[in-house]
Amino acid sequence: MTGNRDFQDKTGVDEKMIYTHGYHDSVLRSHRNRTVENSARYMQDRIIPGKNLLDIGSGAGTITADFARRLAPGRVTAVEITASALELTRAEVERQHLGNVDFLVGDATTLDLPDNSFDIVHAHQVLQHMSNPVQALREMKRVCKPDGIVAVRDSDYGGFIWYPMIPALDLWMKYYQDVARSNGGEPNAGRYLLSWAQQAGFTEIVSTSSTWCLSTPDSRAWWGNMWADRILKSAIAGQLRNGGIATEQDLERISRAWLAWAAREDGWMSIVHGEIVCRP
Repeated sequence: MTGNRDFQDKTGVDEKMIYTHGYHDSVLRSHRNRTVENSARYMQDRIIPGKNLLDIGSGAGTITADFARRLAPGRVTAVEITASALELTRAEVERQHLGNVDFLVGDATTLDLPDNSFDIVHAHQVLQHMSNPVQALREMKRVCKPDGIVAVRDSDYGGFIWYPMIPALDLWMKYYQDVARSNGGEPNAGRYLLSWAQQAGFTEIVSTSSTWCLSTPDSRAWWGNMWADRILKSAIAGQLRNGGIATEQDLERISRAWLAWAAREDGWMSIVHGEIVCRP
């Protein structure tokens, strides 16, 4: 493999751009759990060694690294909106000693990349945070080769269901939906992906869904403890406090509710995701 490369940042992206989740360790504990197997299985048959892939919103980098290993000697280009976010991807790629990843700071709606450049253009849990997801899909279509694919997966918060029905978790859902929309995103993005792809000009679209099910002691502990921390320490906590949406008591109540849910032997949660695989 050749070494990793950086592309010049020509976007003038604002480092102050609001990302609802932020990059606190409590958030990254969740994102570092993601792999091709648990987050991109819907397009797994298209991951063929030698293909080149653009990974938009590469974040913690675990999916990016998994792609790089599976596609070698093909190359993966990781894109993030800020240099600091891209450093998270770089750190994971370097930790795994992979040499076929390039790095680019850029905005998904105005990619500084040539037409018809990639065999696969991928985004996981990205469009839900964007104010113009249709334009992002147009750009993904533009940089994809004519015989390639655009593959996108986003969760749908309105499709989250859980047991037992703890009132503070309903409050958590309301707060999250309110903050995500105030930041210009669409937290129920999963259900919109097919429509957005059609609006972006795709005509050959396979639309599916899949779920994560949290029903074992380990999966409940992972999710419940992670959100118990996130609601107190991550960027969303600051946005709720600073916006006067929630009090500290509200956030502590939600944190305790997540711990209580995780401790329940009958605790259960299903998280639905929308998925699309499109031909340009």
